[in-house]
Amino acid sequence: MIFMKQFLHPAILLAALTMTACKSKDQPPAGPSKVCISDSLSRMIRIDTANTKRIDDQLQLSGEISFDDNKVVKVFPFSSGQVLEVKVSLGDKVSKGQTLAVIKSADVAGNYADMATAGNDIAIAKKQLDNAESLYKNGIASEREYFEAKENYNKSLAASRKLQEQIAINGGGHTNPNGTYIVRAPMSGYVVEKKITQGSFIRSDFNDNLFTVGDISDVWVWANVYESDISRVHEGYTVHVTTLAYPDTVFNGVVDKVSQLLDPETKVMKIRVRLPNSSQLLKPEMFANITVENKQGAMATSVPTSAVINDNGKAYVIIYKGNCDLTIREIQVLKSAGDITYIKAGINPGEKIISQNQVLLFNALREG
Repeated sequence: MIFMKQFLHPAILLAALTMTACKSKDQPPAGPSKVCISDSLSRMIRIDTANTKRIDDQLQLSGEISFDDNKVVKVFPFSSGQVLEVKVSLGDKVSKGQTLAVIKSADVAGNYADMATAGNDIAIAKKQLDNAESLYKNGIASEREYFEAKENYNKSLAASRKLQEQIAINGGGHTNPNGTYIVRAPMSGYVVEKKITQGSFIRSDFNDNLFTVGDISDVWVWANVYESDISRVHEGYTVHVTTLAYPDTVFNGVVDKVSQLLDPETKVMKIRVRLPNSSQLLKPEMFANITVENKQGAMATSVPTSAVINDNGKAYVIIYKGNCDLTIREIQVLKSAGDITYIKAGINPGEKIISQNQVLLFNALREG
């Protein structure tokens, strides 16, 4: 809003000194003079028109940046063992398939040893089956002996397939017969969590993840809404976000989720804002200031905020009907939202007001 304390250009002061009474030569000298806008001052003021606009309701909230949960993956170990190498550090950017760690596992080595044994068992069972089949066809062996040999062969194949599946579960192509397996990044992103170091052991009952990889090309902002403001926030509303790290940069998004529950301790409701983050400036855990815009309000008369003059707790505008037809008008302000002020009473749509350097005219009119 425009307050009475303003710095006026010297040219405006000169214009004020040159403002004279607009009197007709035929008028008597008695009576108050009018205040007129001189040619020099007319180039320094701006005339705007009061309009009817939908009220923009802005709600200021606080919150923090978070990962998009759909773009975060926790990486677990395939099997127990000892960590031979850790290839990444916390915060590193990684690509999908990149090696995160190398682990030596007795379980993996045992699986490969069992696979070798299973291969021998298959070869023996196949030889026995071929022999039984030949004897059966020549009438030397019984049908029962032939089917028993065939069943043993199928059992050895099933045992081998089971071991192959177990190896696949425990790393598949990322394992080696020497007992090592490689932990790879399941997606491109950043290492946001790292819980192992070189030389550490992973026990068979270890249920925690080794790494967490997150993609921050899109992020979420979780904002806190107090109970009194719940009705002012709905899905789809436009949101502007700023951070302490980048106070002059505004990130634009929309409310894409509104919680239906209040936190029993803080008594706040959570809303989620989805933000594109192609520049990757926004990092999880950053504090955020959130402005929610509601453009679905009622209609009201509006004027530029710069046109409003505040004096002694009251608000005024200068009504313009001509260079020598100026009037001070008291108004009742409904609310201000940025450079727009909504008027409750005192001015009608279509009326013209002065919205720049009007304080000089206000003082002259009041003194006149």
